[in-house]
Amino acid sequence: MMIKKLLILSISLALSTVSTTALAEGNISTGKTKAASCAGCHGEDGNSMIGTFPKLAGQHEGYLVQQLLAFKEGSRNAPMMAPLAMGLDKQSIQDIAAYYASKKISKNQPPVLFSDDDDEDESETTAEQKAAELKDLMALGADLYRNGNLKTDVSACIACHGPAGEGNRPASFPSIQGQHADYLIKALTDFKKGSRSNIADNMMHMISKKMDDNEIKALSYYISTMK
Repeated sequence: MMIKKLLILSISLALSTVSTTALAEGNISTGKTKAASCAGCHGEDGNSMIGTFPKLAGQHEGYLVQQLLAFKEGSRNAPMMAPLAMGLDKQSIQDIAAYYASKKISKNQPPVLFSDDDDEDESETTAEQKAAELKDLMALGADLYRNGNLKTDVSACIACHGPAGEGNRPASFPSIQGQHADYLIKALTDFKKGSRSNIADNMMHMISKKMDDNEIKALSYYISTMK
């Protein structure tokens, strides 16, 4: 029942945001110049090299506009982003969003589980155990993405983010395919703790607070391999 309610909520949110964010249009060429200051964290083409900084390449223009405005207006708390966004006018925000939306997101390397042992050389048994653990983790992530968790009322991600993690452009639901696993873990954890709550009615907060840390990790690892 809770999952059905969340699906209905997501649809109503989609309809309510179409008129405000999906119509944002910017100039790609101008946006490339204006995005130069973003390259240090997000990469020249929007593909960040640091796992805790999100990739912006290929993200929906409307979603990027929405988030930059949230940073600018203070409805999304981000000490690093707020000062930068505050210096942007709305046209600059649209231009930067258009530039990143025009780029292609890069593929991630397959996820790896490392041993807690400080020794550099893992035994063959440990390597096999880690491979089996990773396989189980990825299977859990795939199941959560497609089906959610009926026992704990965790909604399936596919409902809003699509079969391949492509998101929903008219509704400004973000594309999440190929995103860094470390960033996804941080984002879901922030939603779970309530430190990121710019989403209307805290939909992501309601979902993530019902997930344990292993589920968050499994889901993030799985999404990072989607393409």
